[in-house]
Amino acid sequence: MKVLVVKRDKIGDLLLTTPMLAHLKASQPRTEVHLVANDYNAWVVEGNRHIDRLWIYPRVRHGGKLRLGAAVKNVLLTYQLRKQRFDWVIVANGEHSHRAVALARRIGVARIVAYGAAVSDPLPLAPQVHEMDRLLAMLHPLGVLPPVDELFPKYTLPEKAKSFAKEWTAERGIESYVVLGLGARRQKKQPSKDQILRWARHFNDQYGLQTVFMWTPGRAADPLYPGDDDVAQPVVDARPGYLHPFRGPIQEALGLIWGARTSIFPDSGLMHFAAASPGGVLGLFAESSVSPGPMNWAPRGPRAEWLEADKAVAELTDMQVYEKLARLLKPRSA
Repeated sequence: MKVLVVKRDKIGDLLLTTPMLAHLKASQPRTEVHLVANDYNAWVVEGNRHIDRLWIYPRVRHGGKLRLGAAVKNVLLTYQLRKQRFDWVIVANGEHSHRAVALARRIGVARIVAYGAAVSDPLPLAPQVHEMDRLLAMLHPLGVLPPVDELFPKYTLPEKAKSFAKEWTAERGIESYVVLGLGARRQKKQPSKDQILRWARHFNDQYGLQTVFMWTPGRAADPLYPGDDDVAQPVVDARPGYLHPFRGPIQEALGLIWGARTSIFPDSGLMHFAAASPGGVLGLFAESSVSPGPMNWAPRGPRAEWLEADKAVAELTDMQVYEKLARLLKPRSA
């Protein structure tokens, strides 16, 4: 059997697809699995041993501009995918994605699995289910039963990212640390300046741990990639000696996350990567009545915790955070 998985989403969404890919290969080892991703998120699964071939398409619209060359390449890619004669296409989104479904139809495959779409194998939308479980459920039409054991997202950190983290921390005399990050696009999911400074002091006084403070570069008003510079600057201005700002590329950020004792992130793509790291993560959520919360997007991993505030993360007490962090900071053999 030959299966194409279509994944157009952001990097965190693609990471949450890795358990589905692993379970498909484990259940049907002879199935040939292809995945099509875009030139923004494909690096997440490069070298993934559960994918037989990775197809990458360029985004037609980038930075608010249309790229005609990308449109031509996408037409060519569609033609190449049609020649593969797939038995199935899985539109790997936990909700309806009309663009991904349109791509699946252009490929000309008889059996298409998708949520909330008029295709050969439609699935009903499941708003009360975690995104990772919704993706695993897409294997049912292929005859794949749910996994018996719990699965977690997996990411292989490149050696270059590991080397960067070692050099960066050595230059600053950092031996052991916690990563405390921003990154949610909604400010109510972000910890406040005072919370960040209090938590960093607690890590230093209670555990002897430094804090690496990281955020998404850029201004909040950027329509393409909203950043957290405005939120982060007051923390940077007031930082004590045990808090170290990091404003850099995502691969380097992942190197620092993988080397941390643990991490704290608001609901974001970096939160899901931190959940896949050795130290795990405490995920922060707020105002789930307005946007999807931990029911759909809680971090999944062997060392993953989360907290949810009613209206804003600023409402969380320090004790709530410290209790969760104490679990994550226990020796990994405990």
